[in-house]
Amino acid sequence: MRRRGVWEVTLRTIPMHCGLLAGAIAVSACGAEPRDGAPASVGQASGTALVLLGTGTPNADPDRSGPALAVIVRGTAYLVDAGPGVVRRAAAAAARHGTAALEAGRLDRVFLTHLHSDHTVGLPDLLLTPWVLERTQPLEVYGPRGTAAMVDHLLAAYEPDIRWRIDGLQPQNATGYGADVHEIGSGVIYRDSNVTVTAFAVDHEGWEEAFGFRFDTPDGAIVISGDARPSDTVVEACDGCDVLVHEVYSDAGFARRSAEWQAYHASAHTSATELASLASRARPRLLVLTHQLSWGTSPEDLVAEVRAGYRGRVVSGNDLDFFPLSIPH
Repeated sequence: MRRRGVWEVTLRTIPMHCGLLAGAIAVSACGAEPRDGAPASVGQASGTALVLLGTGTPNADPDRSGPALAVIVRGTAYLVDAGPGVVRRAAAAAARHGTAALEAGRLDRVFLTHLHSDHTVGLPDLLLTPWVLERTQPLEVYGPRGTAAMVDHLLAAYEPDIRWRIDGLQPQNATGYGADVHEIGSGVIYRDSNVTVTAFAVDHEGWEEAFGFRFDTPDGAIVISGDARPSDTVVEACDGCDVLVHEVYSDAGFARRSAEWQAYHASAHTSATELASLASRARPRLLVLTHQLSWGTSPEDLVAEVRAGYRGRVVSGNDLDFFPLSIPH
């Protein structure tokens, strides 16, 4: 069921409604939208949910902010990537879905798939804006080699701002602006009582280090490809996972690109046809498309390109879409 950006992803027990069969994932465009400003009541505080904060690319699409998403488990947000607009998109999601975990002052950990600018331009926003809004602990940053140098340079660039806020008239704390950086490799990189996060290497146009992530929670598993060519590591990480979030480009749109751009995209990203083959092997209960390179292809046609070779559930994600993994009945 979808209600104004809310996809109900029921993984175990599904009531008989909207023509859906019990025991299958429910992803259907039925149900009424909530009143304007009314948050969706989907049990966010007690369960697990995926929130798409930004589904865009380097293209300046006004409807798609930069790459970023959140996995929310028991009221705690775990961000993946920090594209432009990440903090404001999080605030919009918090307001729309009644998700306090995405309020700015509570954004305190992020996992970076790789260091391309469209995935990291929002990093100074994450470092500083939540601090200005009273976050008291440093941002926890997990990312590939080079992340520590990036964070050091960003904090150096904003050093006058930081000093003025601390030493000037603002009643600002002196602890919430920094970062604890953890440079990662493949394997388990994070664990707490809510989640275990496993990183796996992906192939992205020759980047020495680029990762996808698997989030194992009490309610299921969410796998995120990051920017990637088709990869066996994604298939192995998913292996029947509940939700696979994967980047994609349109085959029809690709055919309209120049030879130079075709060479780049083929070495950096995954076509709809390739994704169909990958998803058929990975067997997610739900496939969510993101970082869509369409080049004039409609979202519906892009989904149709994937469905031509894949029989599972697939949706084209939009900014602020909300996918709960468990819903009280």
